[in-house]
Amino acid sequence: MGIQENTENCFLSFCFSLALGLYTVNAVYGDTITMPCRLEVPDGLMFGKWKYEMPNGSPVFIAFRSSTKKNVQYDDVPDYKDRLSLSENYTLSIKNARISDEKRFVCMLVTEDDVSEEPTIVKVFKQPSQPEILHQADFLETEKLQMLGECVARESYPAGNVTWYKNGKVLQPVEEVVVINLQKIVDKSTGLFTMTSSLQYMPTKEDANAKFSCIVTYYGPSGQKTIQSEPVVFDVHYPTEKVTIQVLSQSSTIKEGDNITLKCSGNGNPPPQEFLFYIPGETEGIRSSDTYVMTDVRRNATGEYKCSLTDKSMMDSTTITVHYLDLQLTPSGEVTKQIGEALPVSCTISSSRNATVFWIKDNTRMQTSPSFSSLQYQDAGNYICETTLQEVEGLKKRKTLKLIVEGKPQIKMTKKTNTNKMSKTIVCHVEGFPKPAVQWTVTGSGSIINKTEETKYVNGKFSSKIVIAPEENVTLTCIAENQLERTVTSLNVSANDNSEKVNDQAKLIVGIVVGLLLAALVAGVVYWLYVKKSKTASKHVDKDLGNIEENKKLEENNHKSET
Repeated sequence: MGIQENTENCFLSFCFSLALGLYTVNAVYGDTITMPCRLEVPDGLMFGKWKYEMPNGSPVFIAFRSSTKKNVQYDDVPDYKDRLSLSENYTLSIKNARISDEKRFVCMLVTEDDVSEEPTIVKVFKQPSQPEILHQADFLETEKLQMLGECVARESYPAGNVTWYKNGKVLQPVEEVVVINLQKIVDKSTGLFTMTSSLQYMPTKEDANAKFSCIVTYYGPSGQKTIQSEPVVFDVHYPTEKVTIQVLSQSSTIKEGDNITLKCSGNGNPPPQEFLFYIPGETEGIRSSDTYVMTDVRRNATGEYKCSLTDKSMMDSTTITVHYLDLQLTPSGEVTKQIGEALPVSCTISSSRNATVFWIKDNTRMQTSPSFSSLQYQDAGNYICETTLQEVEGLKKRKTLKLIVEGKPQIKMTKKTNTNKMSKTIVCHVEGFPKPAVQWTVTGSGSIINKTEETKYVNGKFSSKIVIAPEENVTLTCIAENQLERTVTSLNVSANDNSEKVNDQAKLIVGIVVGLLLAALVAGVVYWLYVKKSKTASKHVDKDLGNIEENKKLEENNHKSET
């Protein structure tokens, strides 16, 4: 405490010297001190000298310069050996300023008649190093007063003061909560001070992540300044006040086959490392770390799950629903039925939520569920009954039914004469599954007709056709055969050769000739009748003309008589 008082007295004397109007030179530790002689050089100057005064007032001469010989002499003073420089205008420079240079120096100009003196006060300042928080506590515990650390700032002059901060606000001493002790130690060899401020602190839970720092306030040549330490954050330990259980899952819903990870946590610091987990159906808690894993869960895992501290002092719970989806298709797999038979089909769903069901046939979605009262070939195909739970990602089931509809071959034969009248097309219409093999033969000769055309086999139906121009009446046979049966059907086809074509042409010519003769005969009869009628008409005309002449003559005779 005495050191602090001496430092304050030094600072006060510095202020007092300024108040007296004494010239003061402020110097930075390690720099060069420059002190001009503030006296006017008198006439008849013999020499100039510099001295400093000891604390007891006795002088110590350190430099001499003759005005006539211009030579400079430095007194043998160990503290100033090789550090002094006296210029022609009697300005004294001292290299590498030290704290011990903080003295009262006097410039003396001497003539034969007088000695003039002018004092100069030297003040030396040293900025402290950036403060550091040392001996930091590994962690802080709530409700416990403990040493947080020490703020240390070294090599300061004059000594500075240390202030503690938390989150940028000054920490004021509070009994049993905030205890601050400051020590200032001077290095006797250099005169520099080291300030050490210790902080005892009782933290609360809210001090987690709080930033502690310290600031050193010191004086420099230009006045008061500060330097701040780097902030420090301490790990604050506090007990658990609440337990929380969580379900760790990549999805918001859980389905059968998933893995469930339960995590239990406490809000204390450090957090608890062990807990008791309570599983549905288990009466005792299962001791585990902060996680408990269940793999490939089933629907019976649905229920309430709990966790607590090992002393059962705190507990939390959560409810887990394990979603499931069952699908039963009857019948399923590969089913073979005969055409015309009935086949009942059912797709039954059991699920934890309402499920969506739809049917697919041969990669095409069906509008209604399949129902077969009388199977047809077109009913054959691959059927899929699929169901999903929309709310549960990835929960989907499907089963398949491969329906095969078999039937014995059925045949229907047709014939058609082509437009050229030269050939006929014979078609054998076939139904059946598996697809029947078709063969054409000519009855009697037994020859096989290989030149045939087949249509595409669709829904158990296709047709085979041939084109023939027989020279005589024939019977054609269509044979359709599959694994179930062999079916045979025949069709008579009349001849259609070249002789028939010649006879037909001859008949046509004869018909034309006869037609022409009949037309000529009819024309002759018509002409004869016309001629005959014309003669009769002429006789009547002559007779009529005679009567007219006769009447004319009678009229003339009558006229003459009257005259």
